[in-house]
Amino acid sequence: MGQRSCAELNVPPVSAKSMPGIESTDSESARHDREAVFHDAWAADTKLEDVHVRECFEAPTALENRFILSKMGNLAGKAVLDIGAGLGESSVYFALQGARVTTTDISPMMVEKIRQLASRFGVQVRGIVATAEALNVPENHFDFVYIANTIHHIYDRDQLFRQIHKALKPGGMFFSFDPLAYNPIINVYRRMATEVRTPDEMPLTRADLRLARNYFNNVGHCEFWIASLMLFAKYYVLDRVHPNADRYWKRILKETRQSLRWWRPLLLLDSILSRLPGIRFLAWNIVMWGQKAES
Repeated sequence: MGQRSCAELNVPPVSAKSMPGIESTDSESARHDREAVFHDAWAADTKLEDVHVRECFEAPTALENRFILSKMGNLAGKAVLDIGAGLGESSVYFALQGARVTTTDISPMMVEKIRQLASRFGVQVRGIVATAEALNVPENHFDFVYIANTIHHIYDRDQLFRQIHKALKPGGMFFSFDPLAYNPIINVYRRMATEVRTPDEMPLTRADLRLARNYFNNVGHCEFWIASLMLFAKYYVLDRVHPNADRYWKRILKETRQSLRWWRPLLLLDSILSRLPGIRFLAWNIVMWGQKAES
């Protein structure tokens, strides 16, 4: 991975109520029910042998997680909270690195799948069924909070950040990555991939960065996948894989350095494009991080 140009945010705080694209269309419980049912079905349809733990952090396309790991450092003995952990790849990977992991998800079947996955890999993970807005975990306890591909499922993001802040130790850090709202290719993909995502998803905007600053110091961000999104076009045009037939964001983890030889120059181009303020927010994903005050 090339040298990244990252940024620390220095903008006024923002209220969740002022965030564009965040509108309440029905009750919070109805949204939670839809998310739980969708992810229960996903867990039921997924075999343990199809869950790619190491690939999620070590594949050449695992750009966001490799970056996050580089900032986390040694995880041995660290208390890590994994919010919205899904099938549990991240929870199990952190446990394999020696972390003490607590994992949460809105889906009971996802949490059970994580327990099974942890057993398969010979590690221990504490699983809790909980929404991201009401975590039910110890306060001032965790060295790191990791939340991947989850914030864009959450309506009350102010409450989410409040929960993350409460869970972290003083000086602890959160790391997240989620899709951004601005990329036209991804927006077309999202309109096509109606069967592999939930209807309540709301990709992130600049306002989410400003909201994080209400709760954390040293808020920073890096963007990933601009020109390199041509890999998605390859799946659709050349490989003839419809977005509903396979989750592209999981499919990328099956790629190898050999299969990506044509793609590497695009990754190099991204290292330049992501330095440009007017271009970087056209990326597919954004990694955010921030630190809880020491006192």
